[in-house]
Amino acid sequence: MKKTRKCAHCGKEFVVRSGMQRYCSEQCQAKAKEERKRRQREFVTAIEPAIDLKSQDYLTFSKAAVLMGCSRQYIYKLVNTGRLTASRLSPRMALIRKADIEHMLEGNPYHRVLPTDLAKAMKVGMKKTSSPSASCPKAAPESATPAISHTDQEGEVPTFISGEEVMTIYKVQRSWLYTSAKRNGIPVCRIGGKNYYSRRHLDEHFGVTDALNDITEWVTPEQAQQLYDISPASLRSTAYRRHIPTKREYGQTYYSKQHLDDLRRPDIAGDERYYTTRQVAEKYGMTASNVCCIVKSMSLTKVRVGVQNMLLRDEIDKVMADRLAQYGSYRIC
Repeated sequence: MKKTRKCAHCGKEFVVRSGMQRYCSEQCQAKAKEERKRRQREFVTAIEPAIDLKSQDYLTFSKAAVLMGCSRQYIYKLVNTGRLTASRLSPRMALIRKADIEHMLEGNPYHRVLPTDLAKAMKVGMKKTSSPSASCPKAAPESATPAISHTDQEGEVPTFISGEEVMTIYKVQRSWLYTSAKRNGIPVCRIGGKNYYSRRHLDEHFGVTDALNDITEWVTPEQAQQLYDISPASLRSTAYRRHIPTKREYGQTYYSKQHLDDLRRPDIAGDERYYTTRQVAEKYGMTASNVCCIVKSMSLTKVRVGVQNMLLRDEIDKVMADRLAQYGSYRIC
């Protein structure tokens, strides 16, 4: 009976001609040899920067990322948050001392937190409450918010709420819980088979403030596009640059209608008493720059609506008639 074996490269079965044969053909043997050489080259390419870093005291952001085993964007984040010190030598060059990296790591030791420790801490914190039903998270009513005995970075006692309360208060779906909370850095503790989320971090993530609660009218992106004749990209850019209050409920984004009305002025945009700068330029055969020059020199009334200026029709017509009577044409600035 002929002995068969699987090829070490392609995985196909073949009849073995000798006990040392590992590949089914010369082509597979050549490809396997090239694969080994490629892995060796990649290993040398990956380890060479780390070898060179041992003799360097000052590192660029890219080399610091290689030394720490993280991405360059994370190094920028550490520098922006003040956790890592960097020195800027020019607009395009910044260096980080290796000693500063070691000092940062020494000042942030790793503390392992076990679920049993969190449960004990919450039991201690809930025993201090006046309600007798707060001694156990399972027996607590849905409106009760478990407290934890240790303090957070701001020195405040963090408040944790259950997943059901998160869905009710912040209008999110169940699929958002835990995975999205972990992705957005929201502390989660598990007690009695249930997850509890930090209320303060949830408020910061969803932007919940007293001013936001006072807003009564909200519009979806589709409604905003119809009301204000604006594209989706322009809407997102305007909301970011103009600090338009937004909120998310069940995966849907909403914008404050009052703030958009104050910015876009739909009552003026469709008013026949106003010209746009382009309409004035087309009517009197001028450029937009000429119109802006006349408006500025004559101190005419203008109302900012989005990215364009609205000019009073009566004022523009009067100024242009005076220029025509005085100069015989619409004088260009």
